[in-house]
This record gives sequence, C-alpha cells and structure tokens, in this order.
Amino acid sequence: MGQKVHPISFRTGINKDWSSRWFSRDADYKNLLAEDRATREFLDTRLKPAGLSKIEIERSFDKRTITVFVSRPGIVIGRGGTGLEETKKQLMKKLKLKDEGKMEFRVEEIKNPDLDAKLIAISCAEQLAKRIPHKRVIGSSLERIQRSGAKGGKIILSGRLGGAEIARKESGKFGSIPLQTIKADIDFASIGAPTKAGLVGVKVWIFRGQENQ
Repeated sequence: MGQKVHPISFRTGINKDWSSRWFSRDADYKNLLAEDRATREFLDTRLKPAGLSKIEIERSFDKRTITVFVSRPGIVIGRGGTGLEETKKQLMKKLKLKDEGKMEFRVEEIKNPDLDAKLIAISCAEQLAKRIPHKRVIGSSLERIQRSGAKGGKIILSGRLGGAEIARKESGKFGSIPLQTIKADIDFASIGAPTKAGLVGVKVWIFRGQENQ
C-alpha cells in the first residue's frame, strides 16, 4: 500500500506556514486548542458566502489575532465596516470574551480564487449538489485552474457519482504535480460534497510553480 503524505503538512515550515501560531504549557493547551476549533467552526459557517479559504490564528500573551482569507472581502466587511464588527462581537460572545482588546480581526483578499484549492473544491461540491454531471465538473474546474496560470492541477471525485449504486472514483489532470519536490508550491484541499446519493469526496491539487522560479 502506498503511504500518502498531506501536501501542506509536508511543506510546513519550508514554503507553508502554520495555520495556528502560539505556544502553551500543558495545563492550558487543551483549552486553547478547543478555542481554536470553536473559532474555525464558527467562521466556517458565518463566512461561507464570502468564499472563505483559510483562517490563521496567532496568540501573543492573552491577545488573539485572527486573519481570514476570503475571495469576497466586501461581504465580510459590510457597509462602513459594520459586518466586520458584528462578526467580531458574535465570535467574542461565543468564546465568552468581554475585553475587545484581547482580539484583533483581520480580512485578507484572495487575489486569484482559481489558484486556491479550497475554493475550487467548494465550487466542485456546489456543482455536484446541483446534480451537474461529474465529468463536466472536473473538466470546467481544471480549465479554470489552467487559465489562472497554474503549472498543473488534479481533481479526484470519489463516491456514488451520478447516483450510481456502486461507488467509484473519477479523476482529471493537466500538467505536472511534483508531490515529492519540497520546494514546489502545491495547494491541496479535501472536502465532502453532500448529494442525494450520499457524500462524495472532493480532492484538489494545484501546482503553482517552484520557489526558485
């Protein structure tokens, strides 16, 4: 059996950064980890319409800096920044924080959504939920990735595709995906797409190029 390594964790500390950056002693670690998970679950649900791709959490003493990367920042910020303030207040309420100085909330725009594996995977999942043929989903998504300037891309769908009684796997690819090259800038995402026939797994790899290029 082949041993698979997550493309992001394989490159963490080299050309990928940690999504949570903080240090804690043993007594507080589980509480901070639970807080991180609650933060991500809340923002995943609330900011889904804004095209949320990634959440970074950084702690310095008792202050939290939360940065969200979205393709449509205007939806998060809202008119006059009201949406951003409301999201921050709701999150503080969920985490039971009262001092606003203990949390800083930032929004970063994703310049090219078609080079983001998470957003492509979400797009595939939404199309499958609308019962669009899986081959068309793979083909159109790979075209978007290729037009955006990527060096390579791969998409794998697995499950009861098209409502078939037996689960199977379909894939599409263009260019190269050098998974064993650590300096290669490869983005990866894996999500589940709920359909009437059951959950369909969606995996996306995007090769953006190498560091020395």
